[in-house]
Amino acid sequence: MKRIVLQGMAYDDKSSYQKGPALAPPLIRLAYLNDSSNTCAENGTDISEDIIEDKGDYSIKDHFEIERHTLENLREGLPLLTLGGDHSITYPLLKAMHLVHGPVDILHIDAHSDLYDNFEGDRFSHACPFARIMEEQLADKLVQVGIRTLNAHQRKQADKFGVQIIEMKDWDLSLLPEFKNPLYISLDIDALDPAFAPGVSHLEPGGFSTRQLLSILQSIKSPVIGADLVEFNPLNDLNEQTAMVCGKLFKELVALMIK
Repeated sequence: MKRIVLQGMAYDDKSSYQKGPALAPPLIRLAYLNDSSNTCAENGTDISEDIIEDKGDYSIKDHFEIERHTLENLREGLPLLTLGGDHSITYPLLKAMHLVHGPVDILHIDAHSDLYDNFEGDRFSHACPFARIMEEQLADKLVQVGIRTLNAHQRKQADKFGVQIIEMKDWDLSLLPEFKNPLYISLDIDALDPAFAPGVSHLEPGGFSTRQLLSILQSIKSPVIGADLVEFNPLNDLNEQTAMVCGKLFKELVALMIK
């Protein structure tokens, strides 16, 4: 039986606008198991609890702890899914991934490119993880989709690091490239339009529909060795709408990782 390891990082200390994503991991689990639905992904795979080795949620004090716990959980030799938490957790996750797997390709799905050299004086803000990742050459290739907030600084950063950005205004699924290396997916729930996922800290209109996002995941052919699902803020959710979207995306990510 193919299996994955699951870990939650209850951490939002690097959120620049609102706190709340630290509360998300257990609520995503509850949504995945909600009786209003079932545990099947759309390809028919039953994402039963038997295929998930759940390490639980970690109360994190700093990024070093995230890297340490991730390294421990990568020893299982299985794909690793992480529930966040704010997007700053992706940098220490990729540091651990790099130590085990070497440079990977990254598909980053988000409203924001998170390429700031520093944000409000903090180089480890949730607005900066991909600048740190590319500086340290933790990825061979970084492709960002859903982006709709680029400013001049982030465009310059993207050029500096050779980041391929498919802006939301230009989106077409046919533009998504193939990935040659093992793939890591970093999925910020605010990639979705707020109409589909209101439970986020940064409401950015003009994003993906849930179906568009599912189509992206279902189109991936490369082996996926790791993923994170971040920036769900339960404090802003309406009628558990975003939680249930996260539960749906959880099942699709697991199905992709064990494919």
